[in-house]
Amino acid sequence: MKSLPAKSVAVFAVTFGITISFVLLHHPNPSPVKPDPMARSFVLWLHGLGDSGPANEPIKSLFTSPEFRNTKWSFPSAPSNPVTCNYGAVMPSWFDIHEIPVTAESPKDEGSVLKAVQDVHSMIDKEIAAGTNPNNVFICGFSQGGALTLASVLLYPKTLGGGAVFSGWVPFNSSMLERVTADARKTPILWSHGMADRTVLFEAGQTGPPLLGKAGVSCEFKAYPGLGHSISNEELRNLESWIKSRLQSSS
Repeated sequence: MKSLPAKSVAVFAVTFGITISFVLLHHPNPSPVKPDPMARSFVLWLHGLGDSGPANEPIKSLFTSPEFRNTKWSFPSAPSNPVTCNYGAVMPSWFDIHEIPVTAESPKDEGSVLKAVQDVHSMIDKEIAAGTNPNNVFICGFSQGGALTLASVLLYPKTLGGGAVFSGWVPFNSSMLERVTADARKTPILWSHGMADRTVLFEAGQTGPPLLGKAGVSCEFKAYPGLGHSISNEELRNLESWIKSRLQSSS
């Protein structure tokens, strides 16, 4: 359930380093400074089971478009909790998971999910209080973090910029949708899932968009053939474009 294994992180770090070096060496002379039309934005990234926030920080290095120059990134780490699917072993976990692989019919621990949602909402509230427009707040997550992203966005009372779910699932029963406010229904969802995923089955991801559609929530679903339980560069490039198209200017 980890999003970026230690080995992968090392590879990503090297790749990013090469990319950054190339940009620095080949960047043209800077043009005169102009007023910055981009408002402050916020991207909150929620990692998968057993992972950590710092291990995922290299992700932000891929987002090099000028639109992200005023973006604040946050990579929190989940608290350590016993996890049922891992025989009660204590590890970083946003909420309890009862079985692996996760299927469309897997048991849902709504109590621990709602507790985690409250923590995410506190992070969002703090950022909005600091002056960020809710329309420029984006919550993203992989696997367990993707499931938490979905619940957090849907249960937040305001319209946000968007929620991006990678290899996630619906961690609550359909009755939970009755708690989604009219403003929350306006927050768009991007859902990406590998078709070769053996940890969170593709079918678990597929059940999400139709359920959201019935609740009036807009969800763009993207399937990635051959992709297992991981995040690809293609998915992240698509995420960059998706967020860019929704960022609000300061004007």
